[in-house]
Amino acid sequence: MSSMIGRMVGNHYEIIEYIGRGGMAEVYKAYDHGVERVVAIKVMLRDYAEDSTLRQRFVREARSIAGLEHLHILPLYTYGQLDGRLYLVMRYMPHGSLYDLIRKGPLPLSEVGRLLTQVAAALDYAHSHQVLHRDLKPENVLLDEHRNAYLADFGLARRVTDSEEARLTGNYLVGTPQFMSPEQCRDTELTPAADQYALGIMVYNMITGTIPFDGGKPVDIMWKQISTEPQPPGELREDLTDRAEAAVLRTLAKDPVDRFPNCTAFAEAFTAGMSSGLY
Repeated sequence: MSSMIGRMVGNHYEIIEYIGRGGMAEVYKAYDHGVERVVAIKVMLRDYAEDSTLRQRFVREARSIAGLEHLHILPLYTYGQLDGRLYLVMRYMPHGSLYDLIRKGPLPLSEVGRLLTQVAAALDYAHSHQVLHRDLKPENVLLDEHRNAYLADFGLARRVTDSEEARLTGNYLVGTPQFMSPEQCRDTELTPAADQYALGIMVYNMITGTIPFDGGKPVDIMWKQISTEPQPPGELREDLTDRAEAAVLRTLAKDPVDRFPNCTAFAEAFTAGMSSGLY
């Protein structure tokens, strides 16, 4: 990683600091000499650079983001190739993620409602452009200095009508078991309701500081997603109203047809449930 510091990427991006490493890429802080701003550059790990499946997944992330312009979706500036390694240039977000925030403890319910509304709007926008995220989790929601949410990491995103899905995913696990919908765990056809399920788990996490299904091997967690009902979040959070709890549990329905028609409908039901004051 240190060998990348000081290198120029493209014509005017100078790598100045290592930020961290994800599943298939390293992230660096860089300076854009062209427009004089700090950016983040996500560079594919060298070990994966020769894997055609992962290269296609990386390119798909770039194309998915490039077609989405929304206030709460992290913008992509450009993408390219460096020494055979693909890279993405994105907005630099130095204020951490929703995961970092939740680690400090459950969030105030007003904050949960505000962040839920923002992420729901971003997801519905992506869905309206036929893009599913498929890996929604707190680590993939970045925050600005005002704690506004930005949906990021579309590495597993795909078009709703993408018939090449099996070929592109190969033998890799698609998604994070703790946030995967039952239909995703079964490896059946997905709809926007799968992202809504993950959003419901993320809200559960914000409310309680825990997630409903965890522990054991990934396959054990996936089986719980399919077969086990979650503990009602109201049992872990006294100030959660019955109506708001019902909204969360509806998003976690095992059958996608039993969930809300879209993510914004969930956000509206949750915030209305909290404002009702009925426990």
